Amino acid sequence: MNQIIQSLSSYSSPLKAKSSAWFFKTGKGEYAEGDKFIGVTVPDQRTVAKKYYKTASVREVFELLSSEFHEHRLTALFMLVYKFPKMSNSEQKDAVDLYLKHTKYVNNWDLVDSSAHHILGAYMIKHPAERKILYTLAKSKMLWERRIAVISTFAFIRARDYVDTLAIAEILLGDPHDLIHKAVGWMLREVGNRDLHVEEEFLGRHCKVMPRTMLRYAIEKFSSEKRKIYM
Repeated sequence: MNQIIQSLSSYSSPLKAKSSAWFFKTGKGEYAEGDKFIGVTVPDQRTVAKKYYKTASVREVFELLSSEFHEHRLTALFMLVYKFPKMSNSEQKDAVDLYLKHTKYVNNWDLVDSSAHHILGAYMIKHPAERKILYTLAKSKMLWERRIAVISTFAFIRARDYVDTLAIAEILLGDPHDLIHKAVGWMLREVGNRDLHVEEEFLGRHCKVMPRTMLRYAIEKFSSEKRKIYM
């Protein structure tokens, strides 16, 4: 743990920390209020994660995930993502359970988007009965758990299985937060990249009530003429 933290610190920059705090909305009343940064770029975090993920235990990874510093948490998630495919089924189940118990630390969009589909989604591809957990998360009061729910389905989309993505998107149609609107629109766009008919059937039923940001993200790849029709 100390080696990982020291390695991250060697890449840190006060100027980068300041810009990251602004970029990730850490001010009073913003979605990441109070989060702390040491100023390490994502490529450098990945470098550290790749250096240590084989020797770090899952316990140490989750200890790092509990850090107050954003880069520590993201590096921990990178390490878990790298470790996950090499785990046994029982080890993966334990890692999934621990991830779900630590969602309060997966508390920004980059943390969610870098991990949810690689861990929860990947596990639920092989264990579809576990997908019911995503529906519970989709109804959570916690913003990041709702984002975890929809982003996890990216793994299913890549397997050309769209049922859960569309069902969770319906649950989140009335969500008040634009970070959910963006996530749902992104996943709908990914569905359309693979099966445009499926996406357009969903849009045909819901485009009039969808938040505009969600719709704009969903139709981003459409022709300008078709975008105008939907908007």
